[in-house]
Amino acid sequence: MNIPNEYLSKTEDVADQVIRRGKHVLPTVARLCLIATFLEDGIRMWVQWTEQREYMNMSWGCGQFLATVFVLVNLIGQIGGCIMVLARFRVTIACGVLFFIVVLQTIAYSILWDIQFLLRNLALIGALLLVLAESRVEGRSLFAGVPTMGENKPKNWMQLAGRVLLAFMFITLIRFEISFLQILQDILGSILMVLVTIGYKTKLSALILVALLTFLNLYHNAWWTVPSYKPLRDFLKYDFFQTLSVIGGLLMIVSLGPGGVSMDEHKKRW
Repeated sequence: MNIPNEYLSKTEDVADQVIRRGKHVLPTVARLCLIATFLEDGIRMWVQWTEQREYMNMSWGCGQFLATVFVLVNLIGQIGGCIMVLARFRVTIACGVLFFIVVLQTIAYSILWDIQFLLRNLALIGALLLVLAESRVEGRSLFAGVPTMGENKPKNWMQLAGRVLLAFMFITLIRFEISFLQILQDILGSILMVLVTIGYKTKLSALILVALLTFLNLYHNAWWTVPSYKPLRDFLKYDFFQTLSVIGGLLMIVSLGPGGVSMDEHKKRW
């Protein structure tokens, strides 16, 4: 029993060193990854303005005016929200706008009836909750010398909800195929997501998941290898940037830690 614990301790030490060395850039990298899907979609609204407007008009029969308003709201809301998140300016408002965009697109594109897309959108909401939690940490740190009452419970619950919702992304990657590598991927990923969700060995588990998801994303969603005239390119591009945003959420967990509602936190009190 001591041998596995020894290896685990060494792995945690390596992970801690990586996190310490990257602590100054990690939050920024996490935010960049997290906003990737919103930024890409906002730019797409600009580049494909006419096509997006016609699609909404044909899908809902809402007329040119409402279709134009939909595209405009998505364009301004997403690009504006991304800039605010990166600049750390009014982060609560920025996350609220991006949350509204996720809900709007879920309804507009009938994602409610597609379980895979719905789970991925829920994972995006989880990532946004982690950005909100980080902004609360930053707000408290400005008054570090002033004693506070309680344990910042809203932040802790946001971190818990964010961890749980991020788990939905990996559910969409599970494939029931009779293949050794696929079975290994499913088992390893499931174990890591459970550990992240309950907050046990959280930073290490999240860091390994970042590496695993990055590899799978580059392997399965290599949209740049598909010619621009093929519809598959857009589907792969969508999946690539959504997965990148969830990777950003996991990096936020690595940076912030699991929060107060977690097994790691309870272990400190034992």
